Amino acid sequence: MKRIRFGYVALVVLVAALAVPAAGVSKGSALPTSVGKGEGKLTLVAWEGYTEKQWVAPFEKATGCKVTAKYAGSSNDMFNLMTSGGGGQYDMVSASGDASLRLIYAGAVQEVNVNLIPSYKDFFKAFQSPPHNTVDGKHYGISLQFGPNVLMVDTKTYGKAPNSWSSIYDPKNKGKITIPDNPIQIADAALYLSKTQPSLGIKDPYELTKAQLAAAVKLLKQQRPLVKKYWGLASDQIDLFKNGGSSIGASWPYQVNTLKAAKVPVVSVIPKEGVTGWADTWMMSAKAQHPNCAYKWMQYITQPKPQAQQAIYFGETPVNKKACPIMNALSKGSCAQYQANAPESFYRSIKFWKTPVADCGNGQKNCTDLRAWTTAWQQVKG
Repeated sequence: MKRIRFGYVALVVLVAALAVPAAGVSKGSALPTSVGKGEGKLTLVAWEGYTEKQWVAPFEKATGCKVTAKYAGSSNDMFNLMTSGGGGQYDMVSASGDASLRLIYAGAVQEVNVNLIPSYKDFFKAFQSPPHNTVDGKHYGISLQFGPNVLMVDTKTYGKAPNSWSSIYDPKNKGKITIPDNPIQIADAALYLSKTQPSLGIKDPYELTKAQLAAAVKLLKQQRPLVKKYWGLASDQIDLFKNGGSSIGASWPYQVNTLKAAKVPVVSVIPKEGVTGWADTWMMSAKAQHPNCAYKWMQYITQPKPQAQQAIYFGETPVNKKACPIMNALSKGSCAQYQANAPESFYRSIKFWKTPVADCGNGQKNCTDLRAWTTAWQQVKG
């Protein structure tokens, strides 16, 4: 996994992305009621590993839509690629939750008709209209895959793994802790505080007032001298756990499974305070040149088999609940390994990444936006 879902960006880009109100994202064009003949081409901005031959080739053969993909290294790369040059260079983007709202508010992506996606009805309910891709009841894309941000623990060092995020703020673990180098990590601190300091009144870890953001930053600054490394790539954390440089940290299922395969004694924990997570969406450019091929791609990639193939290849969880038995047929035990058979309540409990904006969703505009979070993260790291 080479992606970095968030990186530092120029404030001018953030201002442009966040200043456009959600009410202005639709341009008044009616949603299509059917999918026409493919235009023969489909241009994608995607995470590396999302357009592998094993599932792209059958799509191309069935539809005649030739796929070309530009791999992005970060969510900011995706945002920039989809908004530069007039926005018509690419048809679709596999945006994560920390980019999808930015793309919606910038008017860079268009509303899609989910009634034209047959597999949509087979999605877990949590991914049919999630807040990171659905605004005012309008769908700006189709959910794809997801993963929780877990606590990873080396059991050789700890024996019984802790079941609380308090372990990554505990001075006893100084020099052993690894944390993602990502401003969205503020949400993890906010989620922890929402359970341990309820007086702060945090209801949504992505909707923080100035006082709530300050409380999260205070906690993260206290954590700073305890951290061995802020990792930007999954491979950084994997190497640290392999060589004993780290034994506990915030992680993704990918690192856990990679280390287990290398016989490193690690476990993943869903702490009692809950977890954040990332969820990806295929979104169509507001100026897509090949809209029929784009709809055909959404119809295809949400089917159980390609969902299962991608989940196993990438180490993530499909949104189509019918993918589970196919996953097990392709790789024994992979359905449970990637939590594709977890109860709906588990998926709903994950606080999925979404872009922090000033609008708190309650009629007020007193929340801190992504600019404030980016500045705060720089202050945390010093």
